[in-house]
Amino acid sequence: MPAAASDKPLLRLRGLYSPRLSPVSLDLAAGECAAVMGPSGAGKSLLLRQVADLDPGHGEAELAGRLRSRMRGYEWRRQVMYCQAEAGWWEDRVAPHFADRAKAAAIMGRLGLAEDKLDALVNELSTGERQRLGLVRALALAPRVLLLDEPTAALDQAATGRVEDELRRYLKDGAAILMVTHSADQAQRMARRSWRMEQGRLEPLWT
Repeated sequence: MPAAASDKPLLRLRGLYSPRLSPVSLDLAAGECAAVMGPSGAGKSLLLRQVADLDPGHGEAELAGRLRSRMRGYEWRRQVMYCQAEAGWWEDRVAPHFADRAKAAAIMGRLGLAEDKLDALVNELSTGERQRLGLVRALALAPRVLLLDEPTAALDQAATGRVEDELRRYLKDGAAILMVTHSADQAQRMARRSWRMEQGRLEPLWT
């Protein structure tokens, strides 16, 4: 299990809930990865979307002491970023989705992707390539918190290892990760703490 991160909360959730999500309160420290596991349909993705302020709900969230309710939505989502398993694409080609080609290419190289994938058509990419490029897009923006929804679901063991190494690199810069995963092994490798989601209720597995 990863070593303990700083005890100072970076992300704080207090009574975050919706009709399909029981109240959730937790803190996430700078440099920490925490995992949420559970069956499909249990509410794991809903939780991440609630944290990202993408779906309506109640409760409060803070980033480094700043209340989400006192921040503009786009400002919050730029710093607390939801990265789903299959990213959305608004252009036919990959390159327009990246403001800094050199920065994207550097991350891509560490994830086993050739730079020429930036010039590809999105629909020519494999599912695994799109998944990694979606993660590159998020990492290149350097949010303070990443909300990852099954970030390696479409990847083989080697690619999964590369992604996990890159996420550890990101954590060392003082960011934090809340990760949904079906892999107990991945949770053990990456997370300091873990919860199980069942019918919209979060219960601790280890803390």
